[in-house]
Amino acid sequence: MSFSTGSPNGFPVLYNKVGPMATVIKPPTPLPPNPSQPSIFLAGSIEMDTAEKWQDRFAQAFQASDVLLFNPRRDAWDTSWEQSAHNRFFREQVEWELAAQEQADIIAMYFDPQTKSPITLLELGLFARSQKLIVCCPAGFWRKGNVDVVCERYGVEQVSTFSDLVERVRQRTISFENS
Repeated sequence: MSFSTGSPNGFPVLYNKVGPMATVIKPPTPLPPNPSQPSIFLAGSIEMDTAEKWQDRFAQAFQASDVLLFNPRRDAWDTSWEQSAHNRFFREQVEWELAAQEQADIIAMYFDPQTKSPITLLELGLFARSQKLIVCCPAGFWRKGNVDVVCERYGVEQVSTFSDLVERVRQRTISFENS
């Protein structure tokens, strides 16, 4: 893995190159304006010290793919930040996540059964009609029934396991490349 700390235009570049082709972009790095490759937002459980770092496993699975991965798990997150719209760092994070989901071609959403994931539930509601979502909500997630009903009602594709999520997203990226 390699890290870059600067770019020709003066913006800090905090992306993580995963292998020969996949690029992981994390906040607060600006989103690319017109990416040529398929982009995937990694929506799902982040709850610090509770949720597994599933985003790293996902990125590893795509290391040899020509994709952009928008990973909202900020490396420099400060738990002392007040979660308020008036806190500029918090606002920057939330706005980055919303913009990245709007820009992404695919939203891969994973509900870790060990978490509550209220923000992921919110994002499911926001993007259920977008036709971008592929959802993995394993048995044991405390609101699996709610997730299942929303997905059924709005035609959101669901898979049963994390490996199925990876595979289904891979299949959808191939359809983007062929169109």
